[in-house]
Amino acid sequence: MFNRLRNKKAGSSVNSDMLSKQRRYDSLVRALHADIFRYAYWLCGDKHIAEDVTQETFLRAWRSLESLKDDKAAKAWLITIVRRENARRFERKQFDYSDIEQEQLEDHFSSSTEENTDQYLIRKQIAKLEIEYREPLLLQVIGGFSGEEIAEILELNRNTVMTRLFRARNQLKELIEQPNVRGQSNG
Repeated sequence: MFNRLRNKKAGSSVNSDMLSKQRRYDSLVRALHADIFRYAYWLCGDKHIAEDVTQETFLRAWRSLESLKDDKAAKAWLITIVRRENARRFERKQFDYSDIEQEQLEDHFSSSTEENTDQYLIRKQIAKLEIEYREPLLLQVIGGFSGEEIAEILELNRNTVMTRLFRARNQLKELIEQPNVRGQSNG
């Protein structure tokens, strides 16, 4: 009888722990899903891939939720998972594109109706930045992270991050001000 009572308490404790984990996870998803999806979309540029990356991110978050000690660090923790998931995409799939095919793909997309919007143009110019500049900029603009938080996420020195942010903004400004970006021509 003592063993049965002890087993019942243990079972109740497990159920309580699972319920607690589920509540914590649900609140995490509700609070941060939109931000995580937005960041994933900026990383990969494709809605469907961003959905997959976001889903895999939250699946991994569920599996290791007990490793998240401070709920205030949840957004940075999830952004790190998104970055790793996006990188895994390229490890799993080897692309076999030639330069010509890439140019044709870019031309195909540039003829869309989005091309006329400022948002599309800015997004296109941000995509031209080298990853070392693009990533901190996106973390700041899309993720809303401070320089210190970005440094922690990217495992870099804060001064390095601030320098990269400064250079990213300057490069982006130059790209946007180019005559062919604004539809202007000389002559």
